[in-house]
Amino acid sequence: MIALHDVSVQAGTFRLDHISLTIPTGEYGILMGKTGCGKTTLLEAICGLKRVVAGRIILGDHDVTRLKPAERGIGFVPQDKALFSTMTVYEHLAFALRIRNWDEKALDTRVCELAELLDIRAILPRRPYGLSGGESQRVALGRALSAHPHVLCLDEPLSALDEHTRQEICELLATIRAQLGVTVLHITHDPHEAMRLAQHIFRLEGGILNPTSLDPGAPQLHSSCGNRIQ
Repeated sequence: MIALHDVSVQAGTFRLDHISLTIPTGEYGILMGKTGCGKTTLLEAICGLKRVVAGRIILGDHDVTRLKPAERGIGFVPQDKALFSTMTVYEHLAFALRIRNWDEKALDTRVCELAELLDIRAILPRRPYGLSGGESQRVALGRALSAHPHVLCLDEPLSALDEHTRQEICELLATIRAQLGVTVLHITHDPHEAMRLAQHIFRLEGGILNPTSLDPGAPQLHSSCGNRIQ
């Protein structure tokens, strides 16, 4: 579960106030809104990368509001993917496990599981330079998923991909949620992407977060709203 209770976030001179939402455990939430409205700020607050000045962030059964990012059990894929140019694909998938002191046999087993799930076994020895957009996104997903997070946060993961690759990664994201049971919060501008993936859709506009539906058959959401930016 991802739950925000009356959360206020400060990022420089930008502020969001009294934001509340809930995404039940194992379900897929989409966050939409215009550029600059605060979507990434809110996502980074959940991940522990932006300061929460009021309210609570609950992940699963735990209040993580004051925890460090590494203690929150979140896999995060930023918009730029943030892949390391000197590391192979294998090393990217192993990175979070090595810093948690996994033994090499268990680490190798986990990397192979992820490579199979993401269909990237063939590129494990390669470095990011020369990878396609779809391959790079699969690697970023694998790194985010490696340590078995309960929550996956995605900042516009399909925005830089061609249409065919977008369809492939969209299908992969649906498979990841179904197979791993991870709770997902995904930022996008694309209503078709939202309709294909989301069980819960939220729109952030003018500092107010509201549940929304894109057509009469879209699922209705459980969450509420916030107040305007100050």
